[in-house]
Amino acid sequence: MHDAVHTDESDVLPGNPHPTVLLVEDEEGLRMVLRDRLVAEGYNVLVAADGQTGLDLARSAEPDIVLLDLMLPVMSGLDVCRTLRSESSSLPILMLTAKGSVTDRVVGLRIGADDYLPKPFDTGELLARMEAVMRRRQPASDDGPEAVRFGDIEVNFRSAEVARGGEPVELSAKEYQLLRYFVQRRGDALTRDDLLDNVWGHDVTPSTRTVDVHVAKLRQKLGDSTRVPEYIQTLHGIGYKFIA
Repeated sequence: MHDAVHTDESDVLPGNPHPTVLLVEDEEGLRMVLRDRLVAEGYNVLVAADGQTGLDLARSAEPDIVLLDLMLPVMSGLDVCRTLRSESSSLPILMLTAKGSVTDRVVGLRIGADDYLPKPFDTGELLARMEAVMRRRQPASDDGPEAVRFGDIEVNFRSAEVARGGEPVELSAKEYQLLRYFVQRRGDALTRDDLLDNVWGHDVTPSTRTVDVHVAKLRQKLGDSTRVPEYIQTLHGIGYKFIA
């Protein structure tokens, strides 16, 4: 008999600003694999093996996103989704199911799921879908403008959308958070440690090299030159400055 809920100190990281994921999945093997991958990606993870436990945990733990299997014991994923959506219009819900028919997909979306991923799926795709759902659901910040424009770049913080020359720019969640922090700290000299603390948080995996890699990818997607930067300037021996 499997435990309905499993958490341990490696799953819930004290003080970690990263999103908390509630995984509601009755298949133990898949549950453990997904939990381990999510923890490795830096997420806080809570798990439940039946619908009722998942619903109770969603109410008490207030996760940032729910990964919800459709076929669950005690209470179905559809009923859990319907109940959660009636109680919260902003909680991101991503449904996972072996049922891949158009009918099942439509039902799940109509009762409030933000996205639908049929099994078997690639964990990389799952992570990308999670990031997209959470970005769409992210509320606008009270600490700055709802939208900014620099050069041919437009950033809408309410919808978490970025466009370049009117065309959508696909940023990862971390690239978007990095851009947002740059905009908020426009003109400030930011060390790599500062970026790690405020964008990545106190995670055990990122290094200053991680910052450089993400800045390089962000520059490429924004069309920013490293030799003659318009947006992100490298401060040698220090870090970076957003100069747009």
